[in-house]
Amino acid sequence: MNAELISVGTELLLGQIVNTNAAWLAERLASFGVNVYRQITVGDNLNRLAATVSDSLKRADILILTGGLGPTEDDLTREGVAQATERPLEMDEEQKARLLARYQSRFGNMPENNLKQATKPRGSIILPNPNGTACGYAVEKDGSWIFMLPGPPWEMEYMFEHEVVPLLNKFFDLSEHLFHRNLRFFGIGESALEMEILDLVKNQTDPTIAIYAALGEMQMRLTTRAKTKEEADRKLDGLHEKIKAIVGQFIYGTDEDTLFSVVAKQMQAKNLTLSLAESCTGGLLASSFTDLAGSSKFFKQGWVTYSNQSKIEQLGVKAETLEEHGAVSQQTAIEMALGARARSQSDYALAVTGIAGPDGGTVEKPVGLVWLGLAGPEGVISKELNLRGRRDQIKLRSVKNAAYLLFDHLKEKI
Repeated sequence: MNAELISVGTELLLGQIVNTNAAWLAERLASFGVNVYRQITVGDNLNRLAATVSDSLKRADILILTGGLGPTEDDLTREGVAQATERPLEMDEEQKARLLARYQSRFGNMPENNLKQATKPRGSIILPNPNGTACGYAVEKDGSWIFMLPGPPWEMEYMFEHEVVPLLNKFFDLSEHLFHRNLRFFGIGESALEMEILDLVKNQTDPTIAIYAALGEMQMRLTTRAKTKEEADRKLDGLHEKIKAIVGQFIYGTDEDTLFSVVAKQMQAKNLTLSLAESCTGGLLASSFTDLAGSSKFFKQGWVTYSNQSKIEQLGVKAETLEEHGAVSQQTAIEMALGARARSQSDYALAVTGIAGPDGGTVEKPVGLVWLGLAGPEGVISKELNLRGRRDQIKLRSVKNAAYLLFDHLKEKI
């Protein structure tokens, strides 16, 4: 089953409105096993809209348009579909009566141009809209079905769930659904990850594999088509195990897991506690952990020691360490971690110090140089990072690397 989405509105082309409707519809259609092969945005131009609809009908079983169903001259979705399907527009008397009653009960007399919202391509099914004045429409053309939905997301989503889904189940076999599993990786790049599993990628059929990059980490989406979740899990489990056998050392979680949530699970499983000492990340690491519900079960406290003096006074970093090696150094990161652990009496302490930029770098210590320190019962370890990107990206990559350093250590120790 193939679908295409057409988003109507010049404001979308101008970037004045973010198109959340297409993303929402694509995700919902995928859950029903419908393949969305194209998402198209077209402005408020009748001929271009009609041509776009005609072109999509050559390929798609299901065509969903959003927007352009208002009462004004530039709301042209009804006219565009009528032209593409060679169906004249006609007045729907029941919809006209509903519009008049709605206006009279709320606003008084209805403006004449609102009658446009009671017209439809001949033979269309009216899709009621309890949340607004713009009804939707469903119309068939040569075996394909066209659905026209209003642009406001709260109206569109309600109409899709309550009107479109029942019609899709009536007109099409939706017994098979798409199921996904996202594997989350850290410490390996996109090209290297693909090369490691290249044989699986080349020979994929069902389930399929898709690799994509997120900031500072990688994700791999496994997708299968099945009638039940149990059937899907059996198929996904088999491929998951093959991937783990090859690159399992880089997998830290699945689906909704984050580096911070998996560390939280590790620590709570062993009743461990954590403290943090941050410089260049300015509290972002603490924020990332405390964003998790229940973080008080493992997180004790944190310090943001931005200045050298605060590192000395709050964490006990030696003045001579800062003078000899500087704030961004292995020695300082180690002393920050040791100081945080000693002062908080936590099981583990993480420290981050670096140069987030865009200024402050030198030849010896460029922007993006970050040192991590981890102190625990087993001693202290450190790691040097050389990161690229904007200031905010360097900060985010730093905290993800810090979380992974702890995750990897705990994975080996507990």
